[in-house]
Amino acid sequence: MSGIYIHIPFCQSKCDYCNFFSLATTHHRDKIAKAISMEARQRKMYLGDSVIKTVYFGGGTPSLLPVGDIELIMNELSLIFPIDSDAEVTLEANPNDLTEDKLTAFKRAGINRLSIGVQSFLNDDLVFLNRTHDATQSERSIELALKAGFENISIDLIFGLPDQEIAAFVKNLEIFHRYGIPHLSAYALTVEPGTALAWKIEKNRKKPVSEDTQADHFLMLMDCMEEKGYLQYEISNFCLPGFESKHNSSYWNNEKYLGLGPSAHSFDGISRQWNIANLSRYLEAVNSGQTAFEKEILTMEQHREEYLMTKIRTDQGIDLRIYEERFGSDEYKKLLKAAESFLQRGWLNSGERNLYLSRRGKLFTDHITAALF
Repeated sequence: MSGIYIHIPFCQSKCDYCNFFSLATTHHRDKIAKAISMEARQRKMYLGDSVIKTVYFGGGTPSLLPVGDIELIMNELSLIFPIDSDAEVTLEANPNDLTEDKLTAFKRAGINRLSIGVQSFLNDDLVFLNRTHDATQSERSIELALKAGFENISIDLIFGLPDQEIAAFVKNLEIFHRYGIPHLSAYALTVEPGTALAWKIEKNRKKPVSEDTQADHFLMLMDCMEEKGYLQYEISNFCLPGFESKHNSSYWNNEKYLGLGPSAHSFDGISRQWNIANLSRYLEAVNSGQTAFEKEILTMEQHREEYLMTKIRTDQGIDLRIYEERFGSDEYKKLLKAAESFLQRGWLNSGERNLYLSRRGKLFTDHITAALF
């Protein structure tokens, strides 16, 4: 399975916690669809003759684009690549961008999955995060999406904010379940260097996050989602059976994908490429037919580390047979040795052919992954 990721870098404003390449401007917004279409034509052979099973509009905020731009990109992709008739086509959206007419038009353009950046159903949380929508819009966006006929919907929630009582996050989950949404991506608030949030915490303008609070929220989250019949198929992702994100799963399964747009990454099984994280330079390069990316051929060690880093996050865990076949018996023995202490502590579990995180172990994913390297 191969996929296409499309990075739309524009946002209405920059969230305090965001470290993705995004721009709170309308400058060049009218040029991005044509540039992405041109880049797609320039890189049409990147995935060979692989059938495209997923298309993902991420960002930034793709829902800020006029629907005509989404239609243009989708039409161009269908002319350039062999896109499966049942392909999963996802569009990320902010709640305050969605209207009944716009949702209907997105559906007509070929979007069949929505990922709505709700982040919280509570105003206090949204103010802290410097989001541009309010709690009413959070719920209204879901109601409009359901009314428009979208069945495959995901929403994002953030937990572990400073001073966020566990009851507040429970309230968020109660509202989520009220709508019967089939997919949830839930992330602990991370303070990334260089973000406005990091600066405000450093200057004592906002309180720092508490790892203990985040751990309590995460344990409660896992319990609540399991009780409601959701599968935790990846550390931060929960779904009802059959509603896994096919596109994101391709990343965790080390499958090929092409990234289009400024800062987008690509992987062909051998190397990684990443586009220029500068909109003006990206547009100039694409429009002149020049290279808009840097490239790295992955070593076997990098392949091994990426396999560990991605697979350990999934419910499948590390497939030991595949690991030994790909990386050799010596690395296989080293892995088993490194895993011993975590198995004894109950942070890792072992199946017939795999190693996977226990419920408790999911609190220490980064620590375990580093040790297995």
